[in-house]
Amino acid sequence: MTHSEKGRFLTPERAVELAVRDGDWVDYGFGAGFPELLDRALAARKGKVKDVKIRGGLVIRPRIEVVEADPAQESFHYYSWHIGDYERKLQSRGLVQFLPVMLRSLPELYRRHIRVDVAFVPVSRPDKDGYCGLGLSNYCWRTILEHARTVVFELNEHYPRLQGVNGSHRVHLSEADYVVEGAHEPLPQRSYKAANETDERIAELVMREIPDGAVLSLGVGGVPFAVASMVAASGLRDVGCHTGTISDAFLMMYREGKLTNARKEFDTGLSTWNLAIGSQALYDWLDAEPERFHPGDLDYVHDPGRIATMRNVISINGGVQLDLMGQENGESAGTRQLSGIGGQMDFLEGAYRSAGGKGFVCMHASRVTKDGERKSNIVPFIPGGSTVSAPRTMIQYVATEYGVVKLSGLSVRERAAAMVSVAHPDFREELARYAQEHF
Repeated sequence: MTHSEKGRFLTPERAVELAVRDGDWVDYGFGAGFPELLDRALAARKGKVKDVKIRGGLVIRPRIEVVEADPAQESFHYYSWHIGDYERKLQSRGLVQFLPVMLRSLPELYRRHIRVDVAFVPVSRPDKDGYCGLGLSNYCWRTILEHARTVVFELNEHYPRLQGVNGSHRVHLSEADYVVEGAHEPLPQRSYKAANETDERIAELVMREIPDGAVLSLGVGGVPFAVASMVAASGLRDVGCHTGTISDAFLMMYREGKLTNARKEFDTGLSTWNLAIGSQALYDWLDAEPERFHPGDLDYVHDPGRIATMRNVISINGGVQLDLMGQENGESAGTRQLSGIGGQMDFLEGAYRSAGGKGFVCMHASRVTKDGERKSNIVPFIPGGSTVSAPRTMIQYVATEYGVVKLSGLSVRERAAAMVSVAHPDFREELARYAQEHF
């Protein structure tokens, strides 16, 4: 780069030309935050660069231009920390490679184990002092910025402008080698299917375990949203938020006066989160009332030790399969990656170590295939090729529509009996027979 161009506002095309070299690793970030203009400009350099490797994850916008422009992967290779809906479609075309990771370990991975050459950082417009908010995705950008050779900020006029607590969610223009701006598409929104009858039954059972003042960590999907809806309509008081992803579930509880964070041992009065994914109403809330939030990086939000300093942490996540010992597959169907483990293990451990805390894996006991065949989601063992996302030693509570069982402290045989008790009745005899023969 030339001295005269460093730190200057450039077009996306010029910034990409200066920043990205053959063989580089380029980081796009995670979640709803996405460097839209830089992605388009980099895609236009197909054939002009070689072996450029892009890392992202949980992308919810409908296109990644470097992937779509180069299906033969002549110039670009795309890697994901967490397969989102769009990335799942790319995976079926052989256009994404999955990188397994626990989110709490990601900053250390960047510090000590992997290379980062270029960071494309999506940020809000700067304030009068040149500070930009990190918008919808705090991620581990601070760590990446400290280790990247070249940093490019992309200013997005639609992002919430909050900058966090003591600058926890901000960067300064002077930290970028180049800055780009331009017109963006509306922010990507994520909606979820309405909870079905089974989701609501599971949520009813979990609700019985949530006390006043509970600090909630909610995954995404039918059961967590059903729980949030029930909390909003309940008599519970002073619910708190310390979660990986803040969503419309928390907005729903806030609107009904339940989400006050008043009893949290730290970040009192604040909702703590790392990513924001949801509706425009959610993004507007973050922009309009920044004083209600502590957006923090992965080191802060996903640290089990910090989570454990709060009382009554309730972590609610979904799973794909559980076996009779309590091992969980939370992210794959055989060798096909459906998502990623994300922060589930971080919050399961944090809840386990919290006084009064409880970590739940919530799952329908069975499913019906496209051919009309009912299959159990509680299996004798996690089948070969599928992922063991969380070991049996980390699973505390399991909830299905047939009940809630606590596995921690039980022997292998006792765990099997507990798992059989919450399985679909059609499969209990078969599962019990396997347990009798093997445990």
